[in-house]
Parts: sequence; structure tokens; C-alpha cells
Amino acid sequence: MAEFVALGLAPWLAEQARQVGLLRPTPVQAACIPAVLQGERAGVRAGNGNGPGTAMGRDCLGCAQTGSGKTAAFVLPVLHVLAQDPYGIFCLVLTPTRELACQIAEQFRVLGKPLGLKDCVVVGGLDMVSQALALSRRPHVVVATPGRLADHLRSSSTFSLSKLRFLVLDEADRLLEQGSADFSADLELILGAVPARRQTLLFSATLTGTLCQLRGLAANSPFFWEASAPVRTVEGLEQRYLLVPEALKDAYLVHLVQSFQDQHEDWAIIIFTKTCKDCQVLNMMLRKFSFPSVALHSMMKQKQRFAALAKFKSSIFKILIATDVAARGLDIPAVQVVINHNTPGLPKIYIHRVGRTARAGRKGMAITLVTQYDIHLVHAIEEEIKLQLPEFSVEEQLVLDILTQVNVTRRECEIELEGMDFDEKKEINKRKQMILEGKDPEQEARRKAELSRIRSRNRECRQKLQQSLHRRRQLQLRRKLHKSAERRRRKMEKEKEKEKEEKEEQ
Repeated sequence: MAEFVALGLAPWLAEQARQVGLLRPTPVQAACIPAVLQGERAGVRAGNGNGPGTAMGRDCLGCAQTGSGKTAAFVLPVLHVLAQDPYGIFCLVLTPTRELACQIAEQFRVLGKPLGLKDCVVVGGLDMVSQALALSRRPHVVVATPGRLADHLRSSSTFSLSKLRFLVLDEADRLLEQGSADFSADLELILGAVPARRQTLLFSATLTGTLCQLRGLAANSPFFWEASAPVRTVEGLEQRYLLVPEALKDAYLVHLVQSFQDQHEDWAIIIFTKTCKDCQVLNMMLRKFSFPSVALHSMMKQKQRFAALAKFKSSIFKILIATDVAARGLDIPAVQVVINHNTPGLPKIYIHRVGRTARAGRKGMAITLVTQYDIHLVHAIEEEIKLQLPEFSVEEQLVLDILTQVNVTRRECEIELEGMDFDEKKEINKRKQMILEGKDPEQEARRKAELSRIRSRNRECRQKLQQSLHRRRQLQLRRKLHKSAERRRRKMEKEKEKEKEEKEEQ
């Protein structure tokens, strides 16, 4: 408790942290909390109930390993400042996934209980009306995903972020990156609604080029802290790879799960997959083998996702099969094993996945199934984490014994899933997302079809051009060979005539 007080936190907050099991600050907490409270420790009040006052701590960018206590590194100082001058909306936390948003809100709720903290979770998949009502009551803390909060800002005027004191971006690298789920348009709208004078806190387990660039462009010299470690993953994590043929991957997975269940019945296992369909099929398959598994992916309704996660956390199910929606931030302390059913395409995805085990100083194991096509991905991962992965040994004959049964079961599950219109639901979800983004699904479909036709025509033109060039080259080659043969024939004829003349002269 005294160590937290020494960082500048109020005694009541240090005592609350002790009660929830935070006995001493982790390195990221010890480094970042004093920087966030810098203005407060000078003895100046932060505000007067109408918004931010004259003194503020520094902006902060913290990069530390998974399971190192980054959430408490921003929750504790925010609650300390809030207690001095409580008003709403005081703090906004943005996260990339819905489950992580709920987990952070729970941390605020537990640590801020003596304050009578009011919080609000604003994520997709839940009723917008009830969320709008909760926002209109001006909660102290709002934890949101960018897309849903941007929807509220566009459609509602019952709340304001103009007096915001703290803006927190958890898993900042994911929020700021551009790709398949690009948050940039939503973030631009949100940043336009928050005041320029605020404290901005960014936390992540992986430091990307975007975050480095952001640090370099910041005008107010933010506090930057990065964990110094010889490897990018935690010490208690045993990391292995298992080289498997692509066709045998599922059989190896079933064998691994069976082995761990036989040796340690109480162990919790997370299996990460590449797609929602793979996730659903593997869950159905493992259940047919009587394994206590539950699925978690973005094609599930939000209430089903929360229920699945709650059942896994409470050990009703010992195996969670998930896509990368569960790879970031989720704190499930009792997970002993993480299995990567596919080798992650990016090293940072690997770091976040394996970070679901060996948390808060515990031990854990991560096994990645590597096919003959994934060797280069493993080399990229090893280079990033600065560690060479040893191979995990498995008796191959035991896998071959169950291969036929596993393949038949998988095919049965795929046929069953086709009957549930899984792919059709995916298309419906895509159409809904287009409508929310203000796009016309029919027009988009026509545009894609037209693009496909153009690509097809271009491909045909390229093929015809290549065939024409090939025929021309062949023709030129034949002519060249014909001329060469003709020259040789003439030369031979001349030589014969010459020999004939020489004989006649003799």
C-alpha cells in the first residue's frame, strides 16, 4: 500500500488496490502513474466541476508486455484525479474490442467503488437507446469502441465530451492502424468532439511505427515508457512450435487437447483460429469428441459473446476457441495453455495471442501449429520476439491413429454448419455494416461485380496478349531455325560441289 501512496495516489485508492490484490506496483505502473499525476502532485486542483483546470499531468505513452498491469496504470491515476473534482463525462476510454471494453469498465467499477463511480459501456451489438440514456446521465467514465461511440455522436445531442479531462486509448496500436477494420474515420469524429486541452494516455503491448511517429509529432513532450526486456514476451511463458502437415493439423490439435486434458484436467486452454467459420467448426468438432469447449467470434450475437466469455472465466467450460477478438487485453488469469491453430501472419498478433497466458507472474505455455507453408512466418515471429522457438515433440503414430475419425467428424460439422446458413449470416452482417456506414449494399454489389468483370476482361486481354507474343516468338524462332537450316544446307551443297570439282581435277 505504501508503495502506491509513494507514487502519488491517495491512501484510500492504495487501500482499494490492495483489497483487489494489487499489492505492489508493476514497472509500467511505477513509471507511468507519477507522470500522469505530475500536475496534481504540485498541489494544484485539476478543475472546478466545470471542466479541466489549469494544472495537468503529462500525456503518456506506455508500452509493456502483456499481463504487466497496463490497465491499472491508467485506471488508478484517473480515479485519483476524479476523486478531487468529480463530474461527468470525466474520462473516455477507447478500445478495439467489445469484450475488452467491458473488462476495463469492470476494473473502474471495482477500484472506484468507494467513490460511487458511475460508468457506461458503449459497444456495438447492444441496444443503442439504453446506451444513449446512460450517456445522457453524464457518467464519470465512458468505455467505448470507436464505431458505436461515433454512431452516438452522429445521432444524438443528449451528451457532450467537451469537458473531458482524460482520453485513454488502450491497445492504441490496433486503434491507430489502418487495415480491414479501420477506425480512422470514427476516431477523427471523436477527437473533434473532445477538448484540445486534455490528458491523452496511450497504452499497448506492441510499439508500432504509427505510435513512434505519434510520439515524434507530439508538441507537449509526452512521457514515454517502454519495458526493457531481452525478449518481447514474459519470462514465465514457455513457447514452442509444432511442425505439422496441413492435412493433419486438426488431428494434431485434438491430440494436444486430449493430452493436456488427461494430464491436467483443471487446466484452461485457449485455441486461436484464423476465421469465424474455422472457430465454429472446431468448436462443434471438439464437442463431438466430448471436450468442454465454447466458441467466441464476431459472427455471434454480443450477448452470446459475453455469455461464452463468462462461462470460460468461471470454468464452466475449460476450452475457449476464439478468433483474434479475444487476442487483445482480455485478462483471464487461470489460462495455462494457448494453442495457435494457425500461425499468425503478423508477429504482433502472435505476441497478443500468447499474452493470454502467463499473466501477472504466472507460468504458461504457448504452442503454435506450423505447416510447411508457414516457416517464413515463424522466422519473422522469432526475429520480433528475439527468441528462437524450440520444437514441441509429439508421437506421430498417436495422431495417425485418430486421423480418419477427426477428418470424418470435421466434415460432418462442416455439412451441419452449411445447413445452419452460416455463410448467409455473414453476408447479412456485411450488408448491415454497409448500411451503418451509409453505403448502398446493392450499389456496392454492382460495383464489385463491375470491378470483377473489368478484372476478368483485363485478365483475358493479358492472356491474349501473352498468347500473341508467344506465337510471334515461336514464329520468329521457326523462321530463324529455317534460315539457319537453309544456310547449313547451302553450305553443305557448296562443300559437296567443291569436293566433286577437286575429284574431277585429279
